[in-house]
Formats: sequence, structure tokens, C-alpha cells
Amino acid sequence: MPDGKDTVTVKVMPGIGAIDAAAWDACAGEENPFLSHAFLKALEDSGSCRAATGWQPQHLALEAPDGSIIGTVPLYLKSHSSGEYVFDHAWANAYERAGGSYYPKLQAAVPFTPVTGPRLLLHPSAPEGAAQALIAALEQLALRHQVSSVHVTFPTEADWETLGEAGWLQRIGQQYHWENRGYGSFDDFLGDLNSRKRKSIRKERREVAETGVKIHTLTGDDLRQEHWDVFYKFYMDTSDRKWGSAYLNRKFFRLLGETMADRVVLILVEDDGEWVAGALNLLGADTLYGRNWGCNATYKHLHFEACYYRAIDFAIERGLSRVEAGAQGQHKIQRGYLPTPTYSAHWIRDPGFRSAVEDYLKRERVAVAQDIDALMDDSPFRQENG
Repeated sequence: MPDGKDTVTVKVMPGIGAIDAAAWDACAGEENPFLSHAFLKALEDSGSCRAATGWQPQHLALEAPDGSIIGTVPLYLKSHSSGEYVFDHAWANAYERAGGSYYPKLQAAVPFTPVTGPRLLLHPSAPEGAAQALIAALEQLALRHQVSSVHVTFPTEADWETLGEAGWLQRIGQQYHWENRGYGSFDDFLGDLNSRKRKSIRKERREVAETGVKIHTLTGDDLRQEHWDVFYKFYMDTSDRKWGSAYLNRKFFRLLGETMADRVVLILVEDDGEWVAGALNLLGADTLYGRNWGCNATYKHLHFEACYYRAIDFAIERGLSRVEAGAQGQHKIQRGYLPTPTYSAHWIRDPGFRSAVEDYLKRERVAVAQDIDALMDDSPFRQENG
């Protein structure tokens, strides 16, 4: 930055612990639990995010002339593309085939978490141009490290537009979110659906109830280590079957319970005195975020009940605006979770490679928009509300 009394300074922090928690949270805000200092610290302190796992912290801190922190970016030096949910494996393969080195790269993100939130975290007192200073710092750090690229994944639309104005390449994806239209009960929500989908959901919930399982919604002081023990088993079983390895370890869940219990909503299912399934959610200011699910037996429709319907119940009870059910799953549409665009932005150092990716993204954005429009035709909501 230029010299002068109003100069701001950007520092690279080797870990979230090097940044004061209150200062970080003042920039991150209270809306999104995944951006909190406690969540990111649990990832690092548990060993889930470190150089050895391919997630080396390189967080940016923007300091005012008086030394106070007025902006931050959650940033990692990556040696692979796992745990990101915005897929660039094809880009990496193409660049490697052309003789380049795609890795390492820089990733501004919340690890293992496909949840939209700000990535250019600004204190309310941050001056005009603070966001641009953080973007310039990202580019300068990339040049210093000589990395191929920088990727900002799942930013807000506002951050996405700011990055686009700075010349970054823009990408669009999609997820499935449920919106609360002022419902007073689950039946109110069902009343917004067409008759066929309304009957289908009632049948699914009834069939789960007829199995006799007990479903518990645990948060805050209700959460105990035994609950985390059993959920971790579900998480590991699902990870082994779906991905072959787990991103998160048991220590992470212990730290999550110790430091963020009031923002955890854990759905556990009991059958004849035994825990058989669980769904982990985190609670934001106005949103419930569905994250992980696991089950050690087969129960028809239980996944829909524990992950989707109980989340809607909780959101209505708490007066939340939405439930974000995460990536993938077209089956979510008929259960009231509609396709919603997500965003990412990309800085690529090599001009030729950048040009090729830019051309691809132009075509991909059109295809994704068309896909969202087509999926909306399957909306379960009555036509006058859909």
C-alpha cells in the first residue's frame, strides 16, 4: 500500500490462533457460524487443517494504521483439490498435461464446507477500498508463492461481484435451499405445496413414525460427549463408504462441542435404546445449515426425516429464514428445497490458461442457469406460489 498516515497493512498469518478471536469475529460477523474464529480454530487445533493434510493456513489480516484489524480472509495454501466442493480437477489435469504445475494453489474458503458466506471479511469501520486491498493482497501473495491460481469459493454474491470487478473469473454453481415464507407450522409449509407432493411428504413422515424410532434434537447443554462419540461413528462410516477417507477427526467434534455447542443442532435417532442415525447442523443468525449425515442401518425415508423435515421443523420453530441443505441431491426439490445459485471467483496467473478457463466458464454459466430454470419446473409448490 502507498506510504502515508492512512496506510493499511496486510499481514499473512500462519494460523487462526495468531489472530485475536474478538478481532476476527468483529470482521466475520455473527451470521455464519463457519466463519467464526472458534470453528476455524477447531479445524486447525484438531489437525484437520494443516500443511500435512494439504490445508496450510495463510490467513490475511488487514491492519489499520493504529494496528487494529479491519479485514480478514480465511485462506489456505492447497496441495490438492479435495474438500472444496467447487470442482477444478479437470483444470488441474489440463494444466499438468500442458506442462504446468497446478499445485500448490491458494484457496479462500471454509475447509470441507460448501456454505455461502462472505470471504472478504470487513469490520464495520473498514474504509472504502478495504475489499480491494484484500484482493490485491491475494494476488500479491499468489505471485510471491508462484502458485498457479487463487480460488475464492462460496462467497456471497456481493463478494463475487467485487472480485469480478477486479478482473477475476466468475463461476456459478447450485445448491438446494428451503425458504421460510412466514410459516407457523410444518402443516403451513405443506399447505403451500401441490396436493401430490403434500401427500407424499405426509406419507414419508408417517412411515418413519410407524417404525417406532425416537428422534432427538440436541443443542447447547443437551449435547454430551456420548452423543459426539456415536455421531462420529456415523460420520466415519459414511465417509468410508462415500469418499474413502474422512476429512474431520474425533478431536474436531470434541472441540466443536466444547466451544460452539449453542450453534450446533444435532439430530440423533434412537431405535430400541440404540443410536442408529444422526444429522449434524449448525445454526446461524437466520439460517440452519445441514452438514453431515450417517446411519448404521436401513430405514425407509429416515434420511429425509432427519436431514430435511426436522430441519424445517426447527427453522419454523426458531423463526429462521432458510435451511441450506448443502450440495447435490435433486431429490431435495420435491421436499421443498429449491435450486439456488452459488458462486466462486478465480485468479489464474498463466495468461493462456486463464483465457481457456474464461472461455469454459462463459459456457458453463449459461448451462448452469439453464439447468436451474429447468429444475424449477419440478418445484413442488403450487403454481401461484412457485
